[in-house]
Amino acid sequence: MKPQYKQTEVGVIPEDWEVTTIGDVCTFSGGSQPPRFAFKFVPTKGYVRLIQIRDYKSNEFATYIPVSLARKRCDADDIMIGRYGPPVFQILRGIEGAYNVALIKTIPSNKVDREFFYNVLKQESLFQLIDGLSRRTSGQTGVEMPALKSYGLPLPPLPEQRAIATALSDVDALLAALDRLIAKKRDLKQAAMQQLLTGQTRLQGFTGEWEVKRLGEVASISKGTQLHSSETDEGGKFAHLNGGITPSSYTHKSNTEANTIAISEGGNSCGFVQFMTEPYWCGGHCYSVIPNGVDNHFLYHALKGQQSAIMGLRVGSGLPNVQKSGLLDFKIKIPSIHPEQTAIATVLTEMDGELAALEQRWEKTRALKQAMMQELLTGRTRLI
Repeated sequence: MKPQYKQTEVGVIPEDWEVTTIGDVCTFSGGSQPPRFAFKFVPTKGYVRLIQIRDYKSNEFATYIPVSLARKRCDADDIMIGRYGPPVFQILRGIEGAYNVALIKTIPSNKVDREFFYNVLKQESLFQLIDGLSRRTSGQTGVEMPALKSYGLPLPPLPEQRAIATALSDVDALLAALDRLIAKKRDLKQAAMQQLLTGQTRLQGFTGEWEVKRLGEVASISKGTQLHSSETDEGGKFAHLNGGITPSSYTHKSNTEANTIAISEGGNSCGFVQFMTEPYWCGGHCYSVIPNGVDNHFLYHALKGQQSAIMGLRVGSGLPNVQKSGLLDFKIKIPSIHPEQTAIATVLTEMDGELAALEQRWEKTRALKQAMMQELLTGRTRLI
């Protein structure tokens, strides 16, 4: 054991740190649910925002209730917990108003710095514990409050709490800046797709008419076949794509070519379009699309630009799916000159590369923050 450290029930921590629990330094207040007939969906005098979990991601469904029914209120800097999932135990903040029963407000005591406590709740180890406990229950998942309150907390003196919070907040600011840049790049890519893939804007040096083609005229479409579990291997070289965005498993077999297009037939990703740079196994809920006489990257971008319309091809009740006949008849606009197809694809692919690099940087920064939290919130690395 290092000098000036001690062994405790929460591990080895600095001698001047206290061992406590989350429940010792924080109280919690659940929300209230006003009647739906009182809802308004535009800002109104005498009304206040009713905050639901979804509102932390989008203002699309903003709801307002009379002030007289706003029994539980929160400020923008209050730390809120999403009671239900999935995913359960979201740590949220940033909106002022009344909050409903799906949210819990944390009320830290004067023993703990608010920003420090926010990062305590954001620890991956705590999320894994609460998420795992919630999965043991039947019906709707929810936060196990006794487990949360009894979670062991190594607590540094307040000045060190504030120093830790400042260091982690600096990384949060970098993540937020990257979020804004990624959102801006996505908007630019969407605008470029709208202009270039419809012929509204032409790249320099290209003229001539565009053609409207059925997808079946410019590509062959094959529905995949399901692999038996004995044919899959997590150490396999090839992805087994079966109706989802990510592989359902891996295999040493492939039934497609590299640099082709996959479209999900059904499931949660029904109609999702993606470009596959390597050969893969096209599963039973997936279509492989192999271009014929058209630039493969251009065709991918043309289909990706109409992904909502492709998702709209779903038919059937229960578990709707995209049928091959609908894909074969799907209409796309194509420049008659192949070099123009390639030029457009190059511009859009380069924009994709920039986005991917930013997203990779965001992931690395997030991983760095998790590593910093592990060091700073346990006292392994000291700032004071």
